[in-house]
Amino acid sequence: MKYYIIAGEASGDLHGSNLMKGLYAQDPGADIRFWGGDLMNAVFRAHQEGEGLVKDYRDGAVMGYLEVLLKGFSLLKKVRFCKEDITAWKPDVVILIDYPGFNFKIAEFAHGAGFRVFYYIAPKVWASREGRIRKLKAFVDRLYIVFPFEIPYFESKGVPFTYVGNPLVDAIDGSPALTESKADFLRRSGLPEAPYIALLAGSRNMEIGQMMPTFMEFADRWHERYPDCHFVVAAGPSRTMADYARYLGERAYVHVVFGETYAALRHARAAVINSGTASLEAALIGTPQVVGYKVAAASAFIMRRLIKVQYVSLANLIINRLAFREFLQENFTVENLEAEMVRLWEDESYRQKMRADYDEIRSLLGGSGASNAVARAMIENLNH
Repeated sequence: MKYYIIAGEASGDLHGSNLMKGLYAQDPGADIRFWGGDLMNAVFRAHQEGEGLVKDYRDGAVMGYLEVLLKGFSLLKKVRFCKEDITAWKPDVVILIDYPGFNFKIAEFAHGAGFRVFYYIAPKVWASREGRIRKLKAFVDRLYIVFPFEIPYFESKGVPFTYVGNPLVDAIDGSPALTESKADFLRRSGLPEAPYIALLAGSRNMEIGQMMPTFMEFADRWHERYPDCHFVVAAGPSRTMADYARYLGERAYVHVVFGETYAALRHARAAVINSGTASLEAALIGTPQVVGYKVAAASAFIMRRLIKVQYVSLANLIINRLAFREFLQENFTVENLEAEMVRLWEDESYRQKMRADYDEIRSLLGGSGASNAVARAMIENLNH
């Protein structure tokens, strides 16, 4: 069968790559065309010849309501191109991975053009913009969800869905980063042999711009308290040093690594993380953390009126309590970060309590094999 997959972000590239592995395993004759990144492209090249990558997700990813509006013209051009490409290629199914601002437009088109539409990793309608439920019902044949708290929600909304676990469990447990020693990671990455705090500012330019100034002020104050401690900024593979250089200054105790998020988290004493997939990854890896989140003031004004959930971090939503602290917008301050990091750094009982919560989160997500299971469920749905 022919599968057209659209992933518009780094997390979508990760989940898309694992889904592709499952599709190739379950359907040896699978023919895949996709929007994604290096991870998806590597899986494609291991199974097919030619060019399967249509567009790289790193070309213009944005976040925040205001930021999306500013990028609207570029997005419309991409939507038009995507519609033409789907029409020309004629897939058996269009599989959309998260990325709702773009993918809902494609869902409406693909459904109207007579293509089957699957949505993998549900748009966070349970957090905001619940009106999109109507679009899910109208334009999506099957929703494939990845969080247990979504089950009663989508049942109550009458949206047909499948839940077979969370693919991050497979992605993390199968990562070489979990078996590599700290000494090997530090040597391979050119990092000093010192304890460090991992800093994750996000994968987009606007996230980096919002987070890095506070991160660097925090690093300065923490370095005064603990001169032997270093900081490792875990940057996405799509970023370059130019994205961070203006914030780093002459700080010899701050380092940047690219495409090494799991390893950087695995060997960190603790982490400060921009809310998103990375906070759940840290929980599954076992890294004590504090979450900070900040967007442009105009975006924050809109979001506060739309977001309905109690927590912004997926791990806290899964366990339905604060496994770790969240500092949002005006609360994302150096003083708050420092106070919380002192507990993470010095209080072993606090660290162990957080890790016990992590174990519960992992248990709630289910076992391994989710990527293969969702691929199998998609193929079975297509064959009926």
